[in-house]
Amino acid sequence: MKEEKMRFPLSPKANPQAVITGEHYRFTVLTPKLIRLEYAENGMFEDRATQTVLNRAFPVPAFRKLENDVSLEIITEAFHLHYLKKGPFSPNALFIDVKSNFTNHKNRWYFGTPVETLKGTARTLDQVDGEIDLEEGILSKKGYAVLDDSESFILVDEETIEPRKNKGVDLYFFAYGRSYLEALRDFYKLTGAPPLLPRFVFGNWWSRYWPYKEQEYKTLVERFENEDIPFSVAVLDMDWHLVDIPAKYGSGWTGYTWNKELFPDPKSFLDWLHARHLKVTLNLHPADGVRAYEEMYPEMAVKMGIDPETGDPILFDINNRFFRDAYFAYLHHPQEKDGVDFWWIDWQQGTNSSIEGLDPLWLLNHFHTLDRLKSGKRPLILSRYAGAGSHRYPIGFSGDTVVSWDSYRFQPYFTATASNIGYSWWSHDIGGHFGGARDDELAVRWVQFGTFSPILRLHSTQSEFMGKEPWKYGKEAADAIKAFLRLRHRLVPYLYTMNWRTHHDLLPLVMPMYDLYPLNEEAYDVRHQYFFGSELVVAPVMEKRNPALGLACVKVWLPFGTWYDFFTGHRYEGGTRLNVYRGLGRLPVFAKAGAIIPLAGHCPHKNGTGNPKQLDVLVFPGSTNTFVLYEDDGETLAYEDGAYALTRFELDWEEQKFIVHPVEGDLRVLPVPREIRVLFRGFGNIEISGYSASYEEATDTTIVRIAAYDPEKGAAVSFSAGTHDVRARRLQDFYGLLNAAQIAYRLKEEIYALAREEEAPLKILARLRTMNLDPDLFDAVFELIYRE
Repeated sequence: MKEEKMRFPLSPKANPQAVITGEHYRFTVLTPKLIRLEYAENGMFEDRATQTVLNRAFPVPAFRKLENDVSLEIITEAFHLHYLKKGPFSPNALFIDVKSNFTNHKNRWYFGTPVETLKGTARTLDQVDGEIDLEEGILSKKGYAVLDDSESFILVDEETIEPRKNKGVDLYFFAYGRSYLEALRDFYKLTGAPPLLPRFVFGNWWSRYWPYKEQEYKTLVERFENEDIPFSVAVLDMDWHLVDIPAKYGSGWTGYTWNKELFPDPKSFLDWLHARHLKVTLNLHPADGVRAYEEMYPEMAVKMGIDPETGDPILFDINNRFFRDAYFAYLHHPQEKDGVDFWWIDWQQGTNSSIEGLDPLWLLNHFHTLDRLKSGKRPLILSRYAGAGSHRYPIGFSGDTVVSWDSYRFQPYFTATASNIGYSWWSHDIGGHFGGARDDELAVRWVQFGTFSPILRLHSTQSEFMGKEPWKYGKEAADAIKAFLRLRHRLVPYLYTMNWRTHHDLLPLVMPMYDLYPLNEEAYDVRHQYFFGSELVVAPVMEKRNPALGLACVKVWLPFGTWYDFFTGHRYEGGTRLNVYRGLGRLPVFAKAGAIIPLAGHCPHKNGTGNPKQLDVLVFPGSTNTFVLYEDDGETLAYEDGAYALTRFELDWEEQKFIVHPVEGDLRVLPVPREIRVLFRGFGNIEISGYSASYEEATDTTIVRIAAYDPEKGAAVSFSAGTHDVRARRLQDFYGLLNAAQIAYRLKEEIYALAREEEAPLKILARLRTMNLDPDLFDAVFELIYRE
């Protein structure tokens, strides 16, 4: 009989050569920087997978063992473990010296001592207005961290979970110094790689807690189309099902039966959404089980051994295999057959289940993910975080936050820091869920962050006044929100490639600055700033605009090197902290020198996120670089059998050439024909050989159209060194800043006259310094001089 394919590959037994065992202790050297520490009074140790750890079959690393009757030492290139074998693990009996030396940090860990890490994430932001305490992660400035797996349940196989029979100590000690990315990759090898998400999740999601009627929802979708606002996911909150039920059944929070007064023909409605290239997810609150008013109750009751005539409720018990099979067979699979693409598991009912200590949220996440894999689908749910290892069950729903600047300010830090425990795919209620007050500026800034975050899902509570439709805001805010929602869909080729990088190369999309600059203290200070994939750094706007300037200040740190404004091509020299200023329609996004960012060409009135027929490749100057675009069918598991294509883009800075290499892999996943446009931004008005080109002065972008692109042959574009009229551009920037500023005309004239008369930037700044300008005005002028 053919062995059934494992959906979660489990390799939990370590190589015996990596294991040192005593009567009550066991140490497993997994890498030179990662060791498992176990203690069991009965001498019984665990070799099966756990909720957190799936794989211990690492190659045996180099290590030395020094042992006598009293003590044991284990030595690798990264740590030196000391254990007195006289009894249980304790601070006196077990400690580890880490072979790294960071200023003001001790490098010895004593067993049981809490380790201060750079934090991880949290289960939920429900009801939060500002910051919360986060759980610990696996990265620490001290150079070491501890992952405690002692309480997790055992995965006998991917379907069977049971409590540990032998209670004891089961820890993993990470001694990676500040090699943060190495630690993160080994954590993923230990706990399982993040899955490849479907392509459609990277577009815009429309979500609102609102009792929509079918025609109302259709009218909304059509208006979005008419206003050229693209979406890829339609979210229906709990009112899709019956909520006003007889009191004898309890609350209507849990439900599986469509409300036919709102949606008379659910399948027809789902078909209508699919025809407009929208995927659909429905909200679930499964805690109350299945009650007698549900359409599927009679059939499920018989399956569960309950006489349907009694009307007795079918209790929710996801631990029970019998219930679980019926749960999917009767409640979910028929809905999926009708067109539900995935589920929003909105579990809010605590951590108690029929087995003490086994979290029903984790069980729901695990079994819903497993059910998709068994059906041949990629893993995809929307649910809350359930502890270390939850990166296998994306996407994370961060919960119902308050509409406030404090809530918003916390989310960029929260999102980036989650990668410290491998959790990369957070979806926030963009714009906030409830409470607060209308603030158009806050709404725009939240959407801008959402555009440059893992998932952009607009959402709000059930209020006449809190919908996130862009036209509900003032014109300036509405225009900015629309522009960023459109930009999000253009970013999908880049985002989907980063999705592949997360799955294949084990590098999250959003990472704190210290991941790549661990020895720079400045990297730890800019909590709101983060890497967004391999090419970009994002610093969301955290404060309201200066009313006189119409600009908001953002404190940024740019690492050494040259950086370019993503939107304008303005050049910034790094290695500095800087106050940068942005109007409501912009935010600070910086591309590294040589950055290559594939974009979808703009296609009006188009939902969905398919591989684009017009591919725009945004290129920045300053350094040789390559970028490999990943594409597949976007949904199935065919990529596991090689059904994907890789297109390598190369900027050869020395030879002044941009190369589109022949596509490698399965060309059938690519649209035919395909047009490529190369957008040279920040190069100046360059000359192009062999192709026609146009120049956009406002964004300093030369556009080259490769119309007859042949993916099997590729293409190459040669360019000359560009030139900028720096002084003319600076004067233009001065004029724009001063013209919009709500300040005295005489002061405007004095500053502008100075800019026209004096060419040396330092002299301009020196004279401005004597004018006692508002600090924001001086810093805004400083930025536009510095950036050239």
